[in-house]
Amino acid sequence: MLLLVAWGLVATRATSQFFPDPLAISQAFVDTWVGPAFVEDVLPSLYRLGLGVAASIVLGVAAGTVIGLAHWLRELLEPLLEFLRAIPPPVLIPVAMLLLGITDTMKVVVVVSGAVWPILLNTIEGVRATDSVMTETATSFRVTWWERLRFLVLPAASPRIMAGVRQALSVALILMVISEMFASSSGLGYRIAYFQRNYLIAEMWSGILLLGLVGVLLAVAFGLVERRVLRWYHGIREVNRA
Repeated sequence: MLLLVAWGLVATRATSQFFPDPLAISQAFVDTWVGPAFVEDVLPSLYRLGLGVAASIVLGVAAGTVIGLAHWLRELLEPLLEFLRAIPPPVLIPVAMLLLGITDTMKVVVVVSGAVWPILLNTIEGVRATDSVMTETATSFRVTWWERLRFLVLPAASPRIMAGVRQALSVALILMVISEMFASSSGLGYRIAYFQRNYLIAEMWSGILLLGLVGVLLAVAFGLVERRVLRWYHGIREVNRA
């Protein structure tokens, strides 16, 4: 609240048209996003974001589990993974446009190209960190490979996997906006860039505000899912603290 008040005071004294006051931004927010723009721009962006995050989770967890379990495969792929991870995902947008065209698939691929890495690397480390005593116990009791994976490896790695997903959400949101700014006719990134090019400053700030709200909602939703998925983990930590 104090920040908004300070912003309003500074904006009333500022002479630059690029620094509108909070009331102007709030009015632009209502006029811009409460209506057809929500269906034409916000929903397509959320759809691409959701597909990109879902694909990143599936690919990251599956590949990370396989690589984490196979020591020889991990040693073989480590240089390649380090090389691919070092490539900034935005530079792949022109390549994706050439290969896939200006489509939703291209935008989802760009999101996955960046969001998959936190999940993949955290899954590998989580699988590698599975308790050796529990692994040997499962082997001595002749627990099947599938049961070991389902009831031992994945639960043990789940705290790190969820940490990777948390990082991937912020990366995915950034890449979603960037991909829409480069090549799109709809979406939050496209609309914000359109406002900027046409000097609709209050509307541009309202789009940035909307992106912040989307980020907050993603964080809240993730927190609810994390508490449910890792209920056993948080319970153990509370017992240990007691």
